[in-house]
Amino acid sequence: MTMIDIADLDTIYLSYDEPQKEEFWIKIKNMVPWAKRVDGVKGSDAAHKAAAAASDTDRFVLVDGDNLPDPVFFNQYLTLDNNNVDCVFRYRAKNHINGLMYGNGGLSIWTRDFVNNMRTHENTDGRTETNVEFCFDPKYIPMHDCFSTTYPNGSAFQAWRAGFREGVKMCLNQGRRPSVSEFKERVHKRNLDHLTIWHNVGADVENGMWAVFGSRLGTYKTMLTDWDYTEVQNFDKLAELWEEHGDTGPTWRAQELEEALRTQLDLPMNTFTQEQSRFFKHHYRSNWHNRGIMTTEMSVIRSQEGW
Repeated sequence: MTMIDIADLDTIYLSYDEPQKEEFWIKIKNMVPWAKRVDGVKGSDAAHKAAAAASDTDRFVLVDGDNLPDPVFFNQYLTLDNNNVDCVFRYRAKNHINGLMYGNGGLSIWTRDFVNNMRTHENTDGRTETNVEFCFDPKYIPMHDCFSTTYPNGSAFQAWRAGFREGVKMCLNQGRRPSVSEFKERVHKRNLDHLTIWHNVGADVENGMWAVFGSRLGTYKTMLTDWDYTEVQNFDKLAELWEEHGDTGPTWRAQELEEALRTQLDLPMNTFTQEQSRFFKHHYRSNWHNRGIMTTEMSVIRSQEGW
């Protein structure tokens, strides 16, 4: 068994086109003076490989361009053994738009070997599950604790894109699109819960309704049209889609999609007002507490279900 001080690992700030990236970089450098930066690399796979190349330590911390860590994270120790020594750890982030707490946008700890050997997103090896995600690799471990906040609402486009991407990915089963008749059966219940929150919560923050509209549009195009859902990993394609929708008001466009999503996919549609969104986020996960940096999501689920 090996103990590793996270402060001894390289921290890589991975930014692309996030509106707050320069502001966040200053804050992260003040928090983690040894942090390095990789900026503007197109493609998720390529960007992660650039981050691995920038790291001088075999294992490194990755901070996304719209994420602000809790400084306490860098005071933690990893405990590694034969079962996890070559694994990636993904921690939860709290989403500023809708209050969700899961891996999206969260801090992660990678090994250079894992990154250099993976073939995902624009560099997929042809497997369906690698087209749009990293997370289906058995050595990619979702962790229970939350150590950061993600702010994907720095502009209307950023919020729409963040919502659209999750509106697509939350519909998939191991990276595959189910049929409409299979939708409720094949999609994981937690993903459906997250999807519903993306669809309805966020009016209380700047650009939040763009995320609501984006998530609804992503679900609509994935499940109710013949659109190629694997394009969700292509930021150029997403920018083209934005050109079709970005000059319209998000609230009424979101409302346009309500009936189809409700009647054809049996999804609950109830767009929260500003007050309702604030109320939801105040109480959602209000009793949350971290359990220890090496606690996995699966171990908590097992304990709750009495495995």
